[in-house]
Amino acid sequence: MDARRHDRGATAVEFALILPILLLLIIGITEFGRAYHVQTTLSDAARAGVRTMALHSNVTEAKKSARDAATTVVLTDDQITVKPSTCDGSTEPATVSIEHPVDLIFFPDVTLTGKGTMRCNG
Repeated sequence: MDARRHDRGATAVEFALILPILLLLIIGITEFGRAYHVQTTLSDAARAGVRTMALHSNVTEAKKSARDAATTVVLTDDQITVKPSTCDGSTEPATVSIEHPVDLIFFPDVTLTGKGTMRCNG
């Protein structure tokens, strides 16, 4: 019975020592998952935009297509870059790049980029 009396608060102390590490791990996993989701969304949106640009040769339609494909991320036209400005008779591939800032808890002001490239005229 004496041994139990000396160990009475040991569990609470051990839990208090482990809790911050456990919380950091859980928050880190959650933030990484959120950043990964945004990154894949940007890549998909860039692919949708470049497909539209390669087939229709219209920058406005390409940007709209990219914005529409990014359903969970709000994009503006300033974040979307389309090159070249026309695919008519162009031999270089069409490229759509999207840069989107993300504020993570441990790394604020991170900019994630999605890029898509496709040969003009399909």
